Amino acid sequence: MQNESRLTRIFIFLLSFVIVALVLWNTYVFYNQLKENERDKMEIFASAVKNMQTNKDELEGNLDQSSLYLKIVQSNSTTPGILYTHEDDSYVLSNIKNEADLSPEDILNLVEQFKSEYDPINITYEGQTLTTLYFGNSPIINKLKYYPAAILLMIFLFVLVMYFFYRTSKSAEQNKLWAGMAKETAHQIGTPLSSLVGWTEILKSEKVNPEYIIEIEKDISRLQTITERFSKVGSKPKLNNLDIVDETKTAINYLRSRTSKMITFKITLPNEAIFVNLNEQLYSWTIENLVKNGIDAMKGTGEISISIKKSSKYVHVFITDTGKGIAKRDFYKIFKPGYTTKKRGWGLGLSLAKRIIEEYHQGKIRVYKSSIDKGTTMEIGLRLEK
Repeated sequence: MQNESRLTRIFIFLLSFVIVALVLWNTYVFYNQLKENERDKMEIFASAVKNMQTNKDELEGNLDQSSLYLKIVQSNSTTPGILYTHEDDSYVLSNIKNEADLSPEDILNLVEQFKSEYDPINITYEGQTLTTLYFGNSPIINKLKYYPAAILLMIFLFVLVMYFFYRTSKSAEQNKLWAGMAKETAHQIGTPLSSLVGWTEILKSEKVNPEYIIEIEKDISRLQTITERFSKVGSKPKLNNLDIVDETKTAINYLRSRTSKMITFKITLPNEAIFVNLNEQLYSWTIENLVKNGIDAMKGTGEISISIKKSSKYVHVFITDTGKGIAKRDFYKIFKPGYTTKKRGWGLGLSLAKRIIEEYHQGKIRVYKSSIDKGTTMEIGLRLEK
């Protein structure tokens, strides 16, 4: 199946290449044909001018022929041209915009431009060059000259749209897969969890040491929290108007009590309550992911700093570690699913954190700053509740 898909992509690419090549080739041929027709037209024009210049006496007695030559000369209403008379050293311009405003230097520049587009036509009589006709591309040829570039641009935009469509559909498919896995995980945990709750009640009736029961109940509560988190991934969670200062303090206190004494926590929080729309389980999960990533980056020894700052429209949560840091080129990569620098890890923690903050809470999460071997600061930004 994978080979068939690969062959299909190769076939589509080759077919697209052939179509583009044919369009460009036909455009090139058509362009050259127009150029040849333009030159033929101007040779007829030059011939009419020659006859009008050299056969003045004959034309005075032949009005029909005189009218024909005049009609030929006047029929050129598109091709820009400059007729240079050698005897008078004068220039006559036709079909050139703003010709009255052109200086002698401008006219000479136009002559050079026309010479680069077509070979000039010399009008001779009895071996002597009377006039020289310089002419350039008509407006339609100039437009056609950029036609291949326009086609390539349209093809590029089409490919770009298809690429973004493919990426979006693939991302949507991955989101459905993750949501399904998360819900299935919550379901699978739920069954033994219910059993554990029952066994806890039995142990209480058997007069087991109450301290053991308390610890078991803490772990059961923790498992219930994890189950709630997984059940909320993939569905729109309920947001409540909560104090982010208090929620952050609760999440950090929980982590601090279960973290090695080699990790020092430095907490700087405002004294006032700051209310935002939050889902407490998912927010605490995000804080937990960021703190655990920081602890991993410090290899179990160092300082985690947490601070909250309020601006006019947002509240900003900063989590800083003293770990190995992140290279600037990886600031965006770390949020991609599957990206991890750990030997053991799925690379889903930060991608889930990004989804929780940006999709569910309409906020922002990013690497605020980082220095190699000095540490990293992560920032969460949430809009203040009015």
